[in-house]
Amino acid sequence: MPSRNIIKEYKENTYYHIYNRGVDKRIIFSDKNDYKKFLGYLKFYLSPTDLQGQTLKASPSRVLKNYTDYIQLLAYCLIPNHFHLLVYQTDALAIAAFMQSLCTKYSIYFNKKSSRSGPLFQGRYRAVEVTSEEQLIYLTKYIHRNPIDILPSRTDLEGYKYSSYGNYLKKFSQAWIKTDNILEYFKKSSYKEFVEETEDKDILLLKEVAIDIDL
Repeated sequence: MPSRNIIKEYKENTYYHIYNRGVDKRIIFSDKNDYKKFLGYLKFYLSPTDLQGQTLKASPSRVLKNYTDYIQLLAYCLIPNHFHLLVYQTDALAIAAFMQSLCTKYSIYFNKKSSRSGPLFQGRYRAVEVTSEEQLIYLTKYIHRNPIDILPSRTDLEGYKYSSYGNYLKKFSQAWIKTDNILEYFKKSSYKEFVEETEDKDILLLKEVAIDIDL
């Protein structure tokens, strides 16, 4: 039975949790250069054209698309065999085009580097529509806690290089990550404590926002 999270029609002005893994749960980020390449593509596709830099510039006949006017990235996390993105789209067709560009570009890079052929990802990416403020906030917690199982302890989360968590803690700033909408809820509390401290209520909510995710 197809996953209910393979959305074929999207809505404008809506948040979505997007995720995918390597085919057969294979590694899709094997070293730091792979992570940097994927993040470089995110930066390029989501930055204004005058801030993209030169690394991904194509010939005039093959100018890469840009989605900065249609897609906002609120949170991300890259793990060796999968990734998570939390995005807001203003156009109903933006996510499909953006994900096709991103996944195709990275697959070509990875296959060439690894001397392999065939699909890199486990079919079409999954997407879950975000339908409440609570779900939106807890999705950022779920995404930013994702590396816990591969780190020595949860106290190492803030130092994990391949998630947007550092943007929220002001450890670094990636202009193409939009933190304001989430941090607005934490003017009188700590986002770090929210992410790293888990109570019984939080565990239940995290399970709810992660429903049907098999990574």
